[in-house]
Amino acid sequence: MRMSKKRWLILLPILILAVIAFLYYENNAIGITRYKLSSAKLPEGFDSYRIVQLTDLHSKAFGKEQGSITRKVKKLKPDLIVMTGDLVDSRKYNAETSLMLMRKMTELAPVYYVTGNHEWGSRFPALAKGLRELGVHVMRNANEIVKVGDGEIRIVGVDDPTFNHEADGDVERINEHIAAALDGVDRSEERYTILLSHRPELFAEYVKNNFDLTFSGHAHGGQVRLPFLGGLVAPGQGFLPKYDGGQYTEGDATMIVSRGLGNSIIPQRLFNRPEVVLVELSAGEQN
Repeated sequence: MRMSKKRWLILLPILILAVIAFLYYENNAIGITRYKLSSAKLPEGFDSYRIVQLTDLHSKAFGKEQGSITRKVKKLKPDLIVMTGDLVDSRKYNAETSLMLMRKMTELAPVYYVTGNHEWGSRFPALAKGLRELGVHVMRNANEIVKVGDGEIRIVGVDDPTFNHEADGDVERINEHIAAALDGVDRSEERYTILLSHRPELFAEYVKNNFDLTFSGHAHGGQVRLPFLGGLVAPGQGFLPKYDGGQYTEGDATMIVSRGLGNSIIPQRLFNRPEVVLVELSAGEQN
């Protein structure tokens, strides 16, 4: 039996509102993804070291003074927070909103930041200055030793390849950045080493350079996620990207790719909510 015109007039606005609510939820309801990793290279004497990863904010605001993200991260009780690029968006640049998130994060734990492709340009020096004034560790092809339990781990941060136009192509550029970051470091040391790098599609280079754990972003989870297929499209990887989000392992190397928080060119996420990542590290056999 055909639906009457009167019923359509009642149901249509309800359907439209339901779709709008669903799309808003997909773009704004932050999910938490948790991983547990262990390694014999990690210092003994601690049960868990909690690292929260944020990435690809693209100047997006989540509540007043970034309250929605802050509350979620605070509940995770992080020992360390990493931000793996695209804190701002080159098209809808808003340094104040982006710096507000970093200000809130520095109140919870030490924060380590690397650039993404959207930070490149004349406005970056002012952003970097603002981050440093907040106490954020701006890791531009650099490394630092971090105390963990009774021992230490090494944090390495590299610029996105867009920040180096001397080398030929992203692979050569990222290897130049890694070489600069590890200048003077004994590559044969057994210290557990974490890399912060925006680009997941360069995982093969991270493996070659013997990083134990890499945090990356950039792929936005494939923007739209399809059942049984995963992400639909990602910058640098095209359709059906290999590294769209999640945990990837090759030999002794692991890469965590966050689906990120904000949007850039494509304004809508679908079956791909904004994500905060928690990695719990512990000493023991690698898993």
